[in-house]
Amino acid sequence: MLMTEQRIATQEEWKAQRDDLLKEEKELTRRGDELARKRRELPWVPVEKDYRFETDDGTKTLADLFDGRSQLLVYHFMFGPAWTGGCPVCSSIADTLDPQVAHLRARDATLLLASRAPVEKLLAYRDLMGWRIDWVSSGGSDFNRDIGFLWTTAELEPYLAEVHPTVEQNARMCGTDPAGYMAEVPGLSVYALDSGTVYRTYVSTARGLEPAMAYYALLDRTPKGRDEDAATPLWIRRHDEYGTS
Repeated sequence: MLMTEQRIATQEEWKAQRDDLLKEEKELTRRGDELARKRRELPWVPVEKDYRFETDDGTKTLADLFDGRSQLLVYHFMFGPAWTGGCPVCSSIADTLDPQVAHLRARDATLLLASRAPVEKLLAYRDLMGWRIDWVSSGGSDFNRDIGFLWTTAELEPYLAEVHPTVEQNARMCGTDPAGYMAEVPGLSVYALDSGTVYRTYVSTARGLEPAMAYYALLDRTPKGRDEDAATPLWIRRHDEYGTS
């Protein structure tokens, strides 16, 4: 039930304010187009380290992961080596990413997931979730660490004195403790393959990942919005766990 003191208006009053808001939404869209152009114009950085990944088809290099295309998007899925399950928030993101694979391939781009857990554990979890997206293990390399998506115990120490309820909740859901959960960092890294050389072109994390969380954009258009309280644990669950304790 909606508990609100929202203003009530006539159709004419609503339309006038909706038209004003539409102008601002269009301005934001154009601003987004400009930012997208600037992202594409970022300089490229050669990836000089020889990273190796375990896949369901054997060990592969970063260049191999392009799978014959010139662009590669890697979602760094939080799933530590000793965890019993993947991060619920990353799982919600994978729900959105999984159906996009075919469309991105049509535009010369490969999309996949990478985590530090053993590949057998990742593929078993993928099957449990019902996804088809490729998933590779980066656990035998410094791939996550070199981009800033893996923290050491010393780096985490200042943040462990007061742990947010969401961290405690999600850590339990993954079969780890807060330190183990916070060590892993979600992110998106993007690469280009040109004349045999792999280049890193873009990296994002935190709220920069929200475009992959389609439900947020939809909730932002509902009366209640995201309806989140910073002091309480995050509501997001794996898609088959809503309604469970």
